[in-house]
Amino acid sequence: MIRVLIADDEPMIRAGVRAVLSTDPGIEVVAEAADGHEAVELVHRHHPDVAVLDIRMPGTNGIEAAAEIRRTLPGTGVVMLTTFGEDDYILQALGGGAAGFLIKSGEPEELIAGVRAVADGAAYLSPKAAARVVAHLSATGAGALAGRRTAARERVRTLTARERDVLAFLGSGLSNGQIARRLHLVEGTVKAHVSSILARLGVDNRAAAAVVAHEAGFVAPAEPPAER
Repeated sequence: MIRVLIADDEPMIRAGVRAVLSTDPGIEVVAEAADGHEAVELVHRHHPDVAVLDIRMPGTNGIEAAAEIRRTLPGTGVVMLTTFGEDDYILQALGGGAAGFLIKSGEPEELIAGVRAVADGAAYLSPKAAARVVAHLSATGAGALAGRRTAARERVRTLTARERDVLAFLGSGLSNGQIARRLHLVEGTVKAHVSSILARLGVDNRAAAAVVAHEAGFVAPAEPPAER
């Protein structure tokens, strides 16, 4: 059972997130918070597997709460809920160690997929969130979209062929175990490849590596192709 905490200052949003997650029998919402400070307190009390945090909350915001949770309880993965126009915050949360990013206007199944991915130790960027991050990077003096795509592809070329295979699935939100099954590898081997990928790309975490994968257009389908 995946134990989840929800934090959002809007009761209706919390209710909606809880309702979506309750459709998955493998997910249990163990606590709700109205701000980041309360979220941190409840995470320490309940030790959930995943904390779903709104980025903008009064007092301690989601980014600050995420950083504190990752610092004091690294066993709890963090999924950030964002809205359009919060791209700067997304990048800050990425640097703070958040592992999942979801747009509030996204599909309900993305929320479940994101929670499950992060609980399994993976990184998850919903398609809309990934597109917003890449577009924002391209519009903030970090280079035009074509330039960033070229730069990302050059970075990917520094990887071995097997590391590129792993990165493609990492970018689609698969965990080490799932990648191992897709590539017929031992999970420990995938873990070693991921560590090498982070070092070669010069990034700190899986979510940042996933951004590079999306920039390079180097993301594998999350679902295996159907057999005919």
